[in-house]
Amino acid sequence: MIKVKFWGVRGSIPCPGPKTMKYGGNTACIELRFPEVNRHIIIDAGSGIRELANYMLANDLPKGPISTEIYLSHTHWDHIMGFPFFVPAYIPGTRIKVFGPVTYEDEPLEAVVGGQMKYRYFPVNMGELAGTIEYRRLKEEPLLDLGDGIILSTAIINHPITTLGYRFSYRGAVFCTAYDTEPFRNLFVTDPNDPSYDELMAIEGEEAAREQNLVLEEFYRGADLLVHDAQYTRAEYEKGKVGWGHTPIEDAIAAARRAGVKQLALFHHDPERSDDQLDAMGTTYCAPVSDDPMRIFFAREGQEIILE
Repeated sequence: MIKVKFWGVRGSIPCPGPKTMKYGGNTACIELRFPEVNRHIIIDAGSGIRELANYMLANDLPKGPISTEIYLSHTHWDHIMGFPFFVPAYIPGTRIKVFGPVTYEDEPLEAVVGGQMKYRYFPVNMGELAGTIEYRRLKEEPLLDLGDGIILSTAIINHPITTLGYRFSYRGAVFCTAYDTEPFRNLFVTDPNDPSYDELMAIEGEEAAREQNLVLEEFYRGADLLVHDAQYTRAEYEKGKVGWGHTPIEDAIAAARRAGVKQLALFHHDPERSDDQLDAMGTTYCAPVSDDPMRIFFAREGQEIILE
């Protein structure tokens, strides 16, 4: 069994307020619990991790020192900004393992994540935390045995900095993430009338993009739950958002269907998107299809799903 809970579902920047109360205004944070083996995993440390920390202090700490693992999809600020507010890190006896990619070889993960905890930005320095924190840089890995029957696979996805999708498998249950990402596309000139057009390069670019998109679909094929980037509609994406690293909702749904995903959580909601807008979009995009059993929904804070 994997217990999944969403603590932050927004992209780019927190957006609390009366128009975002239903789906929530915190940035990315997802919690996985494996009750049979007493393992706890957090995916991303966006602003949602603060409320998760409060829950852990009230429910986990009374049972003994907290031990958890944090897997960062990437190090853009909306995905790490909550780390300084993760209160268990300040408590002696806490053990935290932080995993994630970094884009530049000369910057260790500790410097990237902990760099926001300098006196010029924050009143507590990284070295003053009382908990034990270990950092491990991750790359694309086909198979990592995390122990206790938990298997992790990682895949590089399409974002302006190095970003990983995660696939956790446990006793037949499969949970996947694919955010922040957008479909791979042909980067070569495809207009024959353009002076820089090269037919061979255009063909090869198209094939390379197609192959990379197929690789990602294979990565989350058959997942019991896929959390996929869906920040824009197709119309919004094509109107100035290409290359920003986010997926049109229509593309996310089509790819998940092709991959035989059982449940699709549309994630990383645009901060300008109101609850009313998401409700209306749910009517448009999440309606059941008679010949396809895949469940589609817009993720919301506090939502819990059990995978068995």
